[in-house]
Amino acid sequence: MSIDLAPARHGGLQLRHPVLVAAGGAGYGNELIEAVGELSPGAIVTRSTTRQARRGNPPPRMTQQPAALLSSIGLHGPGLDEVLRRQAPRWAMSRVPIIVSICGDTADDIAWLARTLDMHPEVAGIELSLACPDRGQGGLPIGLDAESSELATVSARAATELPLIVKLTPVAPDLREIARAVAAAGADVISVIGPLPGLAIDEHRERALLGTSYGWLSGPTLKPVALRAVYEVAQVVPVPIIGSGGISSLEDVLDFLAAGASAVGIATAALADPALPGRLGEELQAWCSHGGVADLGQLVGAALPRRRDRGSLRGGPYRL
Repeated sequence: MSIDLAPARHGGLQLRHPVLVAAGGAGYGNELIEAVGELSPGAIVTRSTTRQARRGNPPPRMTQQPAALLSSIGLHGPGLDEVLRRQAPRWAMSRVPIIVSICGDTADDIAWLARTLDMHPEVAGIELSLACPDRGQGGLPIGLDAESSELATVSARAATELPLIVKLTPVAPDLREIARAVAAAGADVISVIGPLPGLAIDEHRERALLGTSYGWLSGPTLKPVALRAVYEVAQVVPVPIIGSGGISSLEDVLDFLAAGASAVGIATAALADPALPGRLGEELQAWCSHGGVADLGQLVGAALPRRRDRGSLRGGPYRL
């Protein structure tokens, strides 16, 4: 069940199995690796880090919702230089590939982040989050606009030879347009999707519950949205896809593979059960062995339309 997510890149991005910890599910990864023992994930994507230190959002930052988690952590962190000083020595000893998620609000910041990581051999790859605010667009997410998404990807690609994963934001009007733009700009892998914006009201119904009012919704309730996104993107790009959103069981993993994902990412469920990604990797191996599936490629895209002029390839609004 091993997989190379970046076969066109020198050295590739080799995973023992296709179940990753997505950004936000394991901090910077080292504590999870120590806690799970042999049940290690295929890779770990760190929490997003920025060029400079940031304080993050005011409390409260998190609230549980039906079949979901609503959170507003913000880009809390000490900045990339300090992250590398604290974490990189332990990453160098890890048997699990470490993919560092970056967030920059200008092309210069993105290039600096990618260039800095390129000098660290203990980093297996970079994930560029397009949910980051675009300073040139008034703080709206980079991933809302194909041109901004392309510029961000070009900036990262020009600064590093590391495998580059570009993570799309589900609030984009048409993920297919953004996916095409970042694939053409040099993304080795596309990650679909991040959380959706949401709101909770306090118990007295006098104000929004979270300190920033809005938060980001993740967990099982996100799965149908994420599957739809993977299904659409898989039909328009030639690069591998990491699918994430509401995954907590082997059945979920198989659904995402069938929709076109080559690997899957787990964040919210990994917070409750850090060993889950590694366990699901082993369950997938056992399921394939029992069913006579010798190659993961037999599962990837099995549910996609056979005719590519149908369904989600059409432009315009969704039709019920």
